Amino acid sequence: MWRKAINELDVEELLEAFKRARVLVVGDVMMDEFLWGKVERISPEAPVPVVAVEQSSQLLGGAANVVHNVCALGGRAELCGVVGRDPTGEEVLRMLREVGVSGRGVVMDEGRPTTVKTRVIASGQQVVRFDREDTEVMPPAVEAEVLRRVQERWEEVDCVLVSDYGKGVVTRGLMDFLRGEAQRDGKPLVVDPKEGRFHLYKGVTVLTPNTREAEAAAGQRIEDLEALRGVGRKLLGKFQCEAVLITRGEEGMALFRRRRPMVLIPTVAKEVYDVTGAGDTVAAVLALCLAAGEDILRASAIANCAAGVVVGKVGTAVVTPEELREAVAEHQREGFSIPPSEGGRKPRRR
Repeated sequence: MWRKAINELDVEELLEAFKRARVLVVGDVMMDEFLWGKVERISPEAPVPVVAVEQSSQLLGGAANVVHNVCALGGRAELCGVVGRDPTGEEVLRMLREVGVSGRGVVMDEGRPTTVKTRVIASGQQVVRFDREDTEVMPPAVEAEVLRRVQERWEEVDCVLVSDYGKGVVTRGLMDFLRGEAQRDGKPLVVDPKEGRFHLYKGVTVLTPNTREAEAAAGQRIEDLEALRGVGRKLLGKFQCEAVLITRGEEGMALFRRRRPMVLIPTVAKEVYDVTGAGDTVAAVLALCLAAGEDILRASAIANCAAGVVVGKVGTAVVTPEELREAVAEHQREGFSIPPSEGGRKPRRR
């Protein structure tokens, strides 16, 4: 099926459609911090490397990285989530404005710190990561405020993406609301899931688990293609989704849809340097494509091209239009044509 596809993607037409598409991202907002340096010796105090830090950088992480990915490709994004009322939270809001996101959908909560993931990178390799966070479920008053801000933005978006990192923002009440509104209005609801929380996602449009998350949700190891097929079909039935897209790292992706065969999508990454944020990119590009009117098969193929770009970069990264053009061209040169459209959802034009 994949190799027999005959229609080639018009990338310029797609990028123009991205400019008219709007995605609402709901989920766990965080800051990704990187400390860059070199290792030249082992500590005399313990058998650990001593990293001489040369520079540091901060990047939007979690759901904030998702909206950054949407905006980097020309799409419009709204973000609803929670940060702490602290300097890091203020910095996250400033950085959001810098990439074209107002940040007015983000609640500042005095009762929790802004989540920060700090990664130490030495000679291009991640040495250690440490997290500063509060993963308790947000209190009812904060949940109500997040819901209010979601409602304020609901009518203006074409697709909704839940970015769940298990930091307390994605609650049963929030998912029930999103599912009900999405089904009523016919809007795609994409979920980038968190292991152990799949019970919240029943009835969404698309789930995008990685291999480990899919195995845990299905209670079955993926050891070969037959097992992969079984896991995908089990997730479709168990969670009553329209589609499940399992991301498989260097092995590409596997797409499962109701009453259709499994589709294996080969990887287009030349080299994998860092998978940090790759799931964010897949979910963001998938949702942006659906918002632009693409069907799930082509949206998955395009998201796969984008993922091949970001894993070739060190640190949390996004894909530019030019990089997507080149990735699609490389994909086609390898003989894996972008599938023809199967009739995607056409977003409302305002």
